[in-house]
Amino acid sequence: MGEPQAANEQAANEDAPFDLEPVVASLRAVRDAWRGEQDRHAEFGALGFPSRHAVSRIIDVLAAALFPLRLGPPDLAVENEDAFVRASLQSALPLLAAQVRMELHYSRPERGSPAIERAVTAIADELARRLPEIRRLLDTDLEAAYDGDPAARSVDEVLLCYPCVTAVIHHRIAHELYVLGAPLVARIIAEIAHSRTGIDIHPGARIGESFFIDHGTGVVIGQTAIIGDRVRIYQAVTLGARSFSTDEQGRLIKDEPRHPIIEDDVTIYAGATVLGRITIGKGSVIGGNVWLTRSVPPGSRVRQTQPSISIEAADPFD
Repeated sequence: MGEPQAANEQAANEDAPFDLEPVVASLRAVRDAWRGEQDRHAEFGALGFPSRHAVSRIIDVLAAALFPLRLGPPDLAVENEDAFVRASLQSALPLLAAQVRMELHYSRPERGSPAIERAVTAIADELARRLPEIRRLLDTDLEAAYDGDPAARSVDEVLLCYPCVTAVIHHRIAHELYVLGAPLVARIIAEIAHSRTGIDIHPGARIGESFFIDHGTGVVIGQTAIIGDRVRIYQAVTLGARSFSTDEQGRLIKDEPRHPIIEDDVTIYAGATVLGRITIGKGSVIGGNVWLTRSVPPGSRVRQTQPSISIEAADPFD
């Protein structure tokens, strides 16, 4: 099978009627022009650039270290669980440090300095120290999904089958890297989760414990969103920005708080869009397909009506 395939490829290369050298040269010229405009010629050194493929493998190993008997190898037993976790972390953390090192060399002016090596070590070490708390938070998320979905028959089913759990595992790790100073690697992790689950959570979003996304497809949670404890949202919910501030040159101002604050015990039903730096008060229920751009007090019930929405007192949502 290998020899015929190689022969076919060689014949295709020999017979190809394409004159590619001008195309290759033109692409190089466009790249060089863009890099010159962005002043990025110096960014491409021997260290390279963080790899989505490498980060994907790292996050899978870290997830297995967090849940070894469910996400680890099939032959793993309780008696060798610690050995597997130790080996997984010994494998994943240096690989993660290498990706962080690439990011810091890419993003910092003091490329190659000892300060970068100290920062790389500190980020990897601190992430390792936070893994037990990440696991504790994920346990609350699993319990919330199991308790909140009558179709769930066990916590193990939730862990193995629910896309929201995959997304939240990625987010809990990505968020820590984001706040520790590796936002690019964190964003890569978030986009891996997005491609795997259809759930888009920016790693900057702050999410409390017992978080449950039911079904999940099409959910978007923006960078500066703050979500309290025991919050449940459904598919196609957006926690987004309403507008974007610009500077004197008309460029977007980065990292400005612009996404909603969702307080504890809030439920947001499918298709709702909540925009801007508004607050959804504790215990509120936001109905399906609502478009909401103003704050609501604790205990609110927000429903879609024609032609507008209504906000009612804290009666049971039906």
